[in-house]
Amino acid sequence: MTLMQVLIQVPGIVFARGPAVAVLILLESDDGETFSVLTEQVRVLTGKVVLELPAGMLDDDEGDFVGTAVREVEEEISIKLKKEDMVDLTAFLHPSTGHQIFPSLRLQVEQETIRQLQDKETGLREHGEFIKVRLVPYRELWRKTADAKVLVSIGFYEMPLREGLVPTH
Repeated sequence: MTLMQVLIQVPGIVFARGPAVAVLILLESDDGETFSVLTEQVRVLTGKVVLELPAGMLDDDEGDFVGTAVREVEEEISIKLKKEDMVDLTAFLHPSTGHQIFPSLRLQVEQETIRQLQDKETGLREHGEFIKVRLVPYRELWRKTADAKVLVSIGFYEMPLREGLVPTH
């Protein structure tokens, strides 16, 4: 099969829209287990169902990455956040990087919250989103998906955590 044949068989249109944000969410259960919150959805380019971080495109030219992150988490995971709940993990980077935001959130929750979120169906149907929420133990996260945003977020979280720069509660 040639590349042209594969492209012809892929439905829909794929295009770049500009800046986007992804959010690493860690839920610490009252039993001590920490879970990562991922979304499961079909990605046209891969032709597969992908486990990935809640993410979304900026809808305006304001550059409100944190506001976009809060909105996307609510739309995709049904967790209501405040902007001040977010930690900008890229704030620890060298200024030459431009400090593009890759926010993180760590919440303490009851086991019932974990149970309610697991397999929850979400997404904006009018935008063609069909999302299923998946909770993965954080210690297993790096093995559960090859999504680059997830793997990068682990590094962005773990390195500042080791240096005591990220709050753990």
